[in-house]
Amino acid sequence: MLQGLVIKSAGFTFTVRTDDGQVHDTCRIKGNFRIRGIRTTSPVAIGDIVSIEPQADGTAWITGVQQRRNYIIRRASNLSKESQIMAANIDLAALVVTINHPKTLFTFVDRFLCTAEAYRIPACLIFNKTDLYNQEDLSELKYKEQLYHSLGYDCYRTVALQPDSTRTLAAVFKNKTVLLAGNSGVGKSTLLNQLSGQSVARTANLSTAHDKGMHTTTFTEMYQLPDGGWIIDSPGVRGFGMVDMKSEEIDHYFREIFQHAKKCRFSNCLHLNEPGCAVLKAAEEGLIDPCRMESYYSMMEECEQGKYR
Repeated sequence: MLQGLVIKSAGFTFTVRTDDGQVHDTCRIKGNFRIRGIRTTSPVAIGDIVSIEPQADGTAWITGVQQRRNYIIRRASNLSKESQIMAANIDLAALVVTINHPKTLFTFVDRFLCTAEAYRIPACLIFNKTDLYNQEDLSELKYKEQLYHSLGYDCYRTVALQPDSTRTLAAVFKNKTVLLAGNSGVGKSTLLNQLSGQSVARTANLSTAHDKGMHTTTFTEMYQLPDGGWIIDSPGVRGFGMVDMKSEEIDHYFREIFQHAKKCRFSNCLHLNEPGCAVLKAAEEGLIDPCRMESYYSMMEECEQGKYR
């Protein structure tokens, strides 16, 4: 039996890099084991440390999964399941964002950051394609950078096709396992190619009809960085939904709302229209950004409709 790292996930077939450096391309789950306490589309995720039993035909059985340091989840596309683990054992979750070409909705950004908060994974934002922005776009970029910096999230500007603009990221990512996520078309694959120093991910132009990205990544894969560390490239995702989330928990994952919520009159305040709500007061006084409140209310509404259950 060997131990290794899951570096690629394609359906129920996995690629595992064992401790001796060998790569086993066709690994499948043996039996019907499940990770205790998590109901997901698959019990194995990229970034997992697993035990495998190589077979004579070149395939291998995955027989066990080590306890994870952490993991990050999104709503499963298969509605018969509750969730999908995007990756495990992550040091940093990096969301690639574009102010335009295509436009990233900041409700999506906030859902991603809330997901990272919930699973205790440090997160940062990468504002890409900054060379394409007009004056209005640049003003919005500055505004969003200031907002998220004030909340404690690091923000980086990149032009993925220009190697010089990715040097700071390369230093930040060194010796870390980084999940690279974002909507289709924001330049994740181009950025990955620059950081890895090779053409490991396929890229495509935007759909000219709608200025939206076309999916080029169809599975999740880890790529080794030249100076140490790994990047996990995930398929473009359109939205996040958290599993078994209660409405009274959502404010925990908005850093500034959580801080003001400590001063609310009632401990179970949902910050909707309750008397003595410190969050509503802070929002009225401009201490909480309206866009963040909009994201909070959007998540609350979907939680009440059962979309997070």
